Formats: sequence, C-alpha cells, structure tokens
Amino acid sequence: MRIGIIGLGRMGGSIARRLLRAGHETVVWDRDPAAVASLAADGATAAGSLADMAAQLGSNAVFWVMLPAGDPTESTIGELAGFAGSGAVIIDGGNSFYKDDIRRAKVLAERGIDYVDVGTSGGVWGLERGFCMMIGGREQVVRGLEPIFDALAPGIGDIPRTEGRDSGDDRVERGYMHAGPAGAGHFVKMIHNGIEYGLMQAYAEGFDILKGKAAETLPEEERFTIDLADVAEVWRRGSVISSWLLDLSAAALARDENLDAFSGSVADSGEGRWAIDAAMEEAVPAYVMSAALYARYRSRVGSTFGDKLLSAMRFGFGGHVETSR
Repeated sequence: MRIGIIGLGRMGGSIARRLLRAGHETVVWDRDPAAVASLAADGATAAGSLADMAAQLGSNAVFWVMLPAGDPTESTIGELAGFAGSGAVIIDGGNSFYKDDIRRAKVLAERGIDYVDVGTSGGVWGLERGFCMMIGGREQVVRGLEPIFDALAPGIGDIPRTEGRDSGDDRVERGYMHAGPAGAGHFVKMIHNGIEYGLMQAYAEGFDILKGKAAETLPEEERFTIDLADVAEVWRRGSVISSWLLDLSAAALARDENLDAFSGSVADSGEGRWAIDAAMEEAVPAYVMSAALYARYRSRVGSTFGDKLLSAMRFGFGGHVETSR
C-alpha cells in the first residue's frame, strides 16, 4: 500500500521504516528536514509540505498522523482535511483523547473522509519488536487498511495460544484489534496506559522498599543489603511478576544500581488522567491508577529511589528523558 506518514519522531520514524521493510510505499513529512532526509535515504519519498504529500498520494489517500496529542494533532488533521478528497483516510496513531476522535470522525465524515484512531504501543522498540495496536473506525475501512496493520504488528511469533481460545478474531493474536467505532481504539489504549501507570508504580515501590532495608534507622540485625540488579534479574526468570517493564528495570539497574542519572521527577502524558476521568464517569473504583497518578505529581516536589526507577522505565520503553544531567 501507499501511505503518508506525518511526524517522524521516536515512533513515527520507526513506523515508516517498518512499513518500508515490508514493501509498502511511504511518503513522509516532518517539520524537521533532517528527519525527512533520513527516511528518504532509507527509501521513503520526501514531501515538502502537507499539500505536497496530498498531491503525491492522489485520490483515496491514506495519511498516518504521529504527533503529540492536543494542538499539534488537532491543527494537522484540520489542515489535512483541506487537502484530502472524498474517499481519503486520516489515521491518528498518537495518544489523543478518545472524545476528540469521536468529534473529528463526525466532522470528517461530512467531507467524505474516514477517520481511524490507532492506539499504538511499542515505544522505541517497535521497529524491531512490532507495535501493538488498538483501532477504532468503520469496520470496512479498518479491513482495507489491514496490510498496514499486519506489517506493523508483531505477528503471532512464538507466543503460545491462550488455552481455551479456539475461535474469535485472529487479528488480536497477530498484535492488533478492531476495538469498535471511532474513539474506541484510543479509549482502550488510554486504559492500557492507566494500567501501565499502576504496574510501574508497584515495581517502583517494591524496589524502594528493598533498597530501604539497609537503612540505619532499622535495628542492625534487621538490615539487609540486597543487590537490586540481582533481584530484578532473578524475578525475570520464572517469576509470576515477570514482564517487559521488569526487563527494562533490570537493564537500568544493571547499568547503575543507584540510578544516579535519573532525576525521579516523573511526568505524565495525559492518559492516566483521562483513564481516571472515565472511571469517575462510570462510577468504577480505580484505586491503583489514581494512586499511581498522584505519586507522579508528588515526585515533582520530592523524589525517591522508586521515582528514579519510574523514570528509568519510561526512558527504556519510550525514550522519555527525565535525567538529572
């Protein structure tokens, strides 16, 4: 397929390259000419502007927008709508608020343009590992885009089938799902990120407690100096709490057990707040997600070793920089 990629940052560039590797044609644009030139050197077609991209793609164009949520995405989609003709598809692969998706889909539909929201997980490792995708939009349109999603997804790989799962949509086993109409994809991704907050916080607190066991405030016979890197490594192997987040923690601790390179001032990118808003709208208790979000707020006032581990995990999967230097 032929597709335009707008935004060639940490994930957008990897999406374009993974599509190129799979034999798809990509037309790319970014406000940074160096990012465009780098992709062009790898075989992509450079666009000088959004209008140029639309002209190169022609009728029934497919645009994938991979920009920060909020105004960068909003303004870009608005501009694209002026160039895209009836039959075009605009995909938002960033972390937009799902209610914005619902609104955009209605506005674009009046112009004959389809809107697809793709909650995309995989971070800076997506180029090699593939991206997990949660997709919202019309079923017919999503089906037509499957060559793109198949190329970006991890595929079945060597993960065993879930016992008892003998039927159902096989797309989920390949690493992507059609969650429902416009907005559903980003809604599922929003909850995914809320869960991520909670998991990360649990690891952070656990390792903070392990480190604190050597504190001089404890009775001497109750002090243990525990090798945190070894704990992370042994838990990776056969433990019920093994995960990719633990893998990233183990790698960070192996490099520096004190995590001195990280400030511990932990940012939040919006999805955690939105997930808790959804819980309140539905009157669903969300104790862990709420506590994890508030812990990030608190980290900006005074950080702990656990906060540094949160920063290390965020850097590991997303390249988010919260370093102390």
